Amino acid sequence: MDARVKQKFTTYPAAVAMILDEVRTLIFQVAKEQGITELEETLKWGEPSYISKTGSTIRFDYKDKAPQQFCIYFNCNTTLVETFKELYGDTFVYQGNRALVFELQHALPITALAHCLSLALRYKKIKHLPMLGA
Repeated sequence: MDARVKQKFTTYPAAVAMILDEVRTLIFQVAKEQGITELEETLKWGEPSYISKTGSTIRFDYKDKAPQQFCIYFNCNTTLVETFKELYGDTFVYQGNRALVFELQHALPITALAHCLSLALRYKKIKHLPMLGA
């Protein structure tokens, strides 16, 4: 784990850190399944961020001002969140065209989320395809 990301995780409440570590692990798992061998982990805007050479940045964070939820953020200049809405409808709660919002007390929709992460990690290769090739 990147040292700055590791430090960031220490600022989260323990239960939140566990859930966000699940998201982090899922990002790396999906990258591996997609054959993405170079995945950069860093902090952007103070949030854990993940980028592959073939994809668009994925960020996530928990904010004290919304203590019952966390968000996974995507570049708002992409068609990622629009595509997620088309594919998954109300499986997710959306924040405009930039984020998926998750309630801490609900289980993560792992299969759907993994697919969304896969699309983001490969975005540069698939952005020209209808529905990102989904």
